[in-house]
Amino acid sequence: MEFVKLTEKEFKDFAYHHETASFHQTIGWGKLKAKNGWKYELIGLKDNKKVVAAAMMLSKNTPIKKKMFYAPHGFILDYNNFDVLDTFVKEVKKYVKDNGGIFFKIDPYVMMIQRDADGKVVEGGKDNTKIYKHLQELGFKEVNGKVTDQALQGKWLYILPLEGKSYDQIFNEMGAGTRRAIRKNEKYGVTVREGNASDFNEFKKIMDHTSERREFLSRSESYYKNMYECLNEEGICRIFFTEINLKEQIEKSTKELKEAKEEFEGNIKEKESGVCKINDKKFEAKQKELQDRIDSLTKNINEYKEEKEKNGDVLTLGSVIYMIHGDEVISLVGGAYKEYMKYQSFYTMHDVMIKYACENGYKTYNFYGISGNLVESDSMYGIYLMKKGFGGEVLELLGEFDYPVNKPLYNLYKTSYAAVRKAKKLKTKIHK
Repeated sequence: MEFVKLTEKEFKDFAYHHETASFHQTIGWGKLKAKNGWKYELIGLKDNKKVVAAAMMLSKNTPIKKKMFYAPHGFILDYNNFDVLDTFVKEVKKYVKDNGGIFFKIDPYVMMIQRDADGKVVEGGKDNTKIYKHLQELGFKEVNGKVTDQALQGKWLYILPLEGKSYDQIFNEMGAGTRRAIRKNEKYGVTVREGNASDFNEFKKIMDHTSERREFLSRSESYYKNMYECLNEEGICRIFFTEINLKEQIEKSTKELKEAKEEFEGNIKEKESGVCKINDKKFEAKQKELQDRIDSLTKNINEYKEEKEKNGDVLTLGSVIYMIHGDEVISLVGGAYKEYMKYQSFYTMHDVMIKYACENGYKTYNFYGISGNLVESDSMYGIYLMKKGFGGEVLELLGEFDYPVNKPLYNLYKTSYAAVRKAKKLKTKIHK
């Protein structure tokens, strides 16, 4: 087997359609990281001139002025083929050493153990712990291995398998509360619009608002925009907004209110004339139902008018950046305005994109990150419950691993990195 530098075509032909494919291992992602201080190269392993392994290797200087290397979401190869894996690791180790690196990092896009919706191990399900153990035997050191740790790309995800199912089947298998929220949003007039590069000022506002509410650091507008521009070239990155067209909803609700009032008054006239044969109990129940609808429509119209005065014809509720690559539709990052959380717009967003994934033959809808600590006291438990309501299962990946090439310098890097992180956290607290 021969270790080589791959052309973009060779890399795409092999990596983009592999079962371990990830948008983190695309040319667009490499271009994005290049805008943020990283360098990238496409490397691979050939057997009889056929590519059998590949990786996009990112590199940058560490605080100790020595390079680290990183293959985001790991190598692209058959991890069960230890001959190929062992040979590639050996060649990557030499490549990193020859290029001034002290260690390289991987976080394979490979399941550890198959789990159900509750995060429990599926008896007789897929089990890749032998790969996990073999990586350690090769010299890899796991980092961020606890369920409460936050890995670079997330070790714990929530996914909805779609293969062999229609959208209607998927919808009917959703939790009753989830279906109810989706239908309620239809009545509110919540819709999804695809955005473009001109929408990132609004997206940044949403993310800043969400990060303050949920206490995480939002990236810059330029980062999000660069992500879109670099990956949208290949059709991978797309951005969507949940909205309510207030003008249309006022018109629609006003018409429905008029019809409800006319029916209410008409029922009274029929009752008084003796034409209506319905008994008193049923009549009162029907009128109460209509009155509740009249009250609800009146309230909605007043709220729509109030929002229209403040925001114009269209009210933006939230937004999500999606990655559509390989067999997956991935809900990567997004947020919503707290003021409009009553609309629960994420339910509509996920529903629309799940339907898109079903209709276009994707095998998986990926809700992306959750906490591995699935207990009510965890701050992300509510997010997990919302995703779980759509059906699906917990996905635990193999994890994040470092391979020290120069152990003394690697240990020095770890010490200095810990100090830098501590200083950043202290700075964040001071500026809160």
